[in-house]
Amino acid sequence: MTLEIIFHTPIWVWAVLAKLVALGLWQTRAQRIGRVRVTLLPLEMIGLSLGGVVGTFGWHGVALVGWTAGVGAALEFGRNAVAVPAAWCSQRSGLLHVPGSWLPLGLMLALFGLKYFAGASLALHPALATDAVFAAACSFGFGGFSGLFLARSRSLRKLATLAPAHKTAGAFLPQR
Repeated sequence: MTLEIIFHTPIWVWAVLAKLVALGLWQTRAQRIGRVRVTLLPLEMIGLSLGGVVGTFGWHGVALVGWTAGVGAALEFGRNAVAVPAAWCSQRSGLLHVPGSWLPLGLMLALFGLKYFAGASLALHPALATDAVFAAACSFGFGGFSGLFLARSRSLRKLATLAPAHKTAGAFLPQR
């Protein structure tokens, strides 16, 4: 059954997976990035997850409440888990210096996995599209994973606004 699901998966789904893996691997290396770029990926993930919820469950109230609760929970409870404590902001350039991390790749793969699971479940059991518990649980997961991207972005943007770092004797030291 599993192989049948995989073989019947549209090619574009694997292209999306490849793009997510490439994007996630790119984030495993240290980067210097501006505030706009720090915001783009989280906004894309928020848009994709909300679009996935609406595309799958429609404007169903339970699904939208689940998605909103997932985003809110991620922003409130996940912010410390996704914070980037070694990141710092250059006062001279205004760029954020962010160390490489496997976390974004993990979050992207988890979100993709949940979306794939939901899609396969709905293909096998179309009645799940009207099941409030299934809709709320999937939507909460979509909102939660994409909300973690937003929480990480928010922490980096706050760092850029509040705590620029200084370059001292060739070493970069975060301001405390």
